[in-house]
Amino acid sequence: MVYSRPALAAAIDRRLLVEIRPRERPGVSLRLPGIEHAEETTWTAVAAHAERTLAAWRRYAEDPSPESFRQVRGEEAAHLVKVALGAARERFGVPREGSEAELPGLELTVTSALAVGSGFGSSAAAAVAVVAAFGAAFGATPAPAEILAAALDVERCQHGRPSGIDTETVLEGGLVWAEASRGRLAFSPLDVASPLLAAIEVYDTGRPRETTGEVVAAVRDVRDRDPHGFERLLDRLDEAARAFRTELERKDGSRARLIELVREAEACLETMGAVPEPIRRLVRQVEAAGGAAKISGAGAVTGDAAGSLLLVAPEAESPSSWPFLARYARRDVALGARGLQWETPA
Repeated sequence: MVYSRPALAAAIDRRLLVEIRPRERPGVSLRLPGIEHAEETTWTAVAAHAERTLAAWRRYAEDPSPESFRQVRGEEAAHLVKVALGAARERFGVPREGSEAELPGLELTVTSALAVGSGFGSSAAAAVAVVAAFGAAFGATPAPAEILAAALDVERCQHGRPSGIDTETVLEGGLVWAEASRGRLAFSPLDVASPLLAAIEVYDTGRPRETTGEVVAAVRDVRDRDPHGFERLLDRLDEAARAFRTELERKDGSRARLIELVREAEACLETMGAVPEPIRRLVRQVEAAGGAAKISGAGAVTGDAAGSLLLVAPEAESPSSWPFLARYARRDVALGARGLQWETPA
């Protein structure tokens, strides 16, 4: 989602699991094996971290810059989980006064098959899952709108000014179309009739050097230097997104047309400065082989990685045989998977 222009997002079948279990001791035990982090903390400390972070985000929103965003993001390993717990506590009205006595001890574990920082929506998945699990742990049955509102607060503290399409897609699953309507973003599920969805492959170029918030700030600088040229890029992206949707909705969608549209979208993103030079060279190699590729997610400004790369090859071609792709991991994922699920341990 770029500057309220339409976008299409797909849930993938890589799961993130949040487990919350009661414990006799007070406080919170956090277990994040994916980043090799574990800590014991208190509800007071969790609330304080969330409040500091949300206050820093409000300052960032008034004066967006890479430096002010770094004050939001910080360096704490469990940053996102703590903000999610604080946002959920605020949203669901869990008592704040005398918090240590009134909130029971919990053990929270997050295990994930999603590569962090690679454009797979791992932060949105964690935000939605932690918020939903917290609500369930304290006897609430949070409505989807409540989960989305709290999760979006968390995403803001992770990415700056997210559109909300990631959290919506994580929650609802499937394919989600996002479009501005009456000054707001409207989300709707997309029914895919074309087999072309299966033609889209996903490669991981590695974790970007910059955070999403930093990339967004860099792209904003590009916009500010040439507002009219930037608006033309947005118009091109708008047209490409709508045409891409049309191809997926048609039973006889054209792979050649899909390749053309992916190339157009990637060209716009490169002009915006969201694709570093090494990934641009990789994309040119894909195009020389007759295919198309574009970054998925925020991308990057510098370095040799930009997260996920969506790739469409010509009919009967096998990208796995292309030598220039050998260093990149192909992610065997299905697009359009289910969203949030509730599970009760046996």
